[in-house]
Amino acid sequence: MRENARVTSSYKGDYQELVDEISELLGAPATLENRNFELIAFGAYDSEGDLDPSALDPVRTRSILTRRSTAAVRHWFEGFGITRATGPVRIPRTPEAGVYRGRICLPVRHRGVVLGYVWLLDYDPGPTERQLAAAMVVTGRIGALLADEAQHGADLTRELRAVLTAEPGWPRDMAVAELRTALGVRADGPHTVVCVAPWPSADPDDAPSVRTLPGARALCAIPWRTSGQSLVLLVSLRSTDTLTPAVSAATRLLEQAAASGPGGAGRTAAGTGGASAQDGTTGRDGGSSRKTAGGGGVAAGIAAARTGLDELGTAWAEASAAARAALAEPRLGPVARWAAIGPYRLLTGLPPEAAHDPALHGLLSPAHQELARTAEAYLDCAGQAGRTAAELGIHRQTLYYRLSRVEQLTGLDLDDGEDRLLLHMALKAARL
Repeated sequence: MRENARVTSSYKGDYQELVDEISELLGAPATLENRNFELIAFGAYDSEGDLDPSALDPVRTRSILTRRSTAAVRHWFEGFGITRATGPVRIPRTPEAGVYRGRICLPVRHRGVVLGYVWLLDYDPGPTERQLAAAMVVTGRIGALLADEAQHGADLTRELRAVLTAEPGWPRDMAVAELRTALGVRADGPHTVVCVAPWPSADPDDAPSVRTLPGARALCAIPWRTSGQSLVLLVSLRSTDTLTPAVSAATRLLEQAAASGPGGAGRTAAGTGGASAQDGTTGRDGGSSRKTAGGGGVAAGIAAARTGLDELGTAWAEASAAARAALAEPRLGPVARWAAIGPYRLLTGLPPEAAHDPALHGLLSPAHQELARTAEAYLDCAGQAGRTAAELGIHRQTLYYRLSRVEQLTGLDLDDGEDRLLLHMALKAARL
């Protein structure tokens, strides 16, 4: 592992040499950013005027000083097709967007996948086609280097999996220590864990490289509950106050899951209309739920942010619980944060048999799905008959009749607070 760390630490100098080579070829300073628009290297070319601060614009200055661009800037540049381009792309000056000078973008690709961009300010008369062709050859070498670095990052798969699957106590402490050594100084910053489940691909490693995911540090696949695989991602945050990188990474993984689903058109939980309960109960909207074990719904859960790695085991439990909640209750997903799943924070911690309370055996049978849906809606609406009837689109007298049938089937009294609590929690738990 120390050997891998040495290899990774050497990349920075390699990138700098290649960017300087492009700057020399084109006669202008070039910058290298990854596909998330995070600055990797900046080539200073000693030519009169090129280093004049007045030649820079706010977008370029911010990129160099903060080593990243804003989401708005990224969206604007991507609008010129740079993510699909295989050759140089000229982007005109647009002062209203803070781009006071035109750009030439050289996409950095490896095996057809864009991994980054080399940027230079356009100038008059500008580089020749022959110069640009020579620079694109160098971007190919940069792409191979980025892919190689991502592969070394994937080597942390073993370390992350060891932390998440180790028994509490000294085995987990040892696994955390090994992951901390591999991450180096990044280990002490704020992190979170993302769980995407169930991963629909037959090959659990068929997922984007960590290089292509915002803030990603390590990615691994581990078993998902009773069957299938889940993808688990360790994400570095800029602070514990925002989970934006984790949400972005989860969204991209869900897009990959959709492409990897049955027939190449898998669907996330949010696009299915109905709960994804494994027991096949009916969702609140009246649609039939799909069993997640069959590879239908896919959702992502995000744990609360933490500083350091000592609580990764707890973070994994939170992320997987949030993913389960999003699968059970589509309104929470397709990306659900642990802090936002409400009662499912408690319910996901219960053993599976807790959902099978004897009082609900009859109510949860296929013959009484509509009654179960009515009872859950009534309890979600805090026992307000008018709201419940409006949500279900039924007459109030119909609601009262259904609720009386629920009481007969369960033996519970809906005027009793504890009976209502038991019924409400049991109905929610059944979705899991």
